[in-house]
Amino acid sequence: MILGFDPGKDKCGIAVMGRDKKVCYHQVVLSEAAISTIQSLCQQFPIELFVMGDQTTSKSWKQKLTQSLSPEIEIVRVDERFSSLEAKERYWEMYPPTGLSRLIPQGMRTPPRPVDDIVAIVLIERYLNKT
Repeated sequence: MILGFDPGKDKCGIAVMGRDKKVCYHQVVLSEAAISTIQSLCQQFPIELFVMGDQTTSKSWKQKLTQSLSPEIEIVRVDERFSSLEAKERYWEMYPPTGLSRLIPQGMRTPPRPVDDIVAIVLIERYLNKT
């Protein structure tokens, strides 16, 4: 299983996906809860790889994660550019609008919640598509 991580200053997106691209878990957590959430997920799932975005605060997060994770788990950074835009589009595929909001063009809709967890899914997919 692969754990995807979209690091941020205030909140982080976390996702767990199999190599078959089946999502097992995704959630947005506060940054201060990210390490403990990741450690819990590593106990729940057989995480073999950690994929994280390479932009906002990624260097400091990689240091923290290296200290917190099992040394067997490899940490790979992937290109995070335009992932938020892709995640917003993906949000509407995962959670189609209902009622009158269906009439609003997709480009004008704003997801009702942060999509950092969906960014984490996108990052895992980017990694899998490169390998």
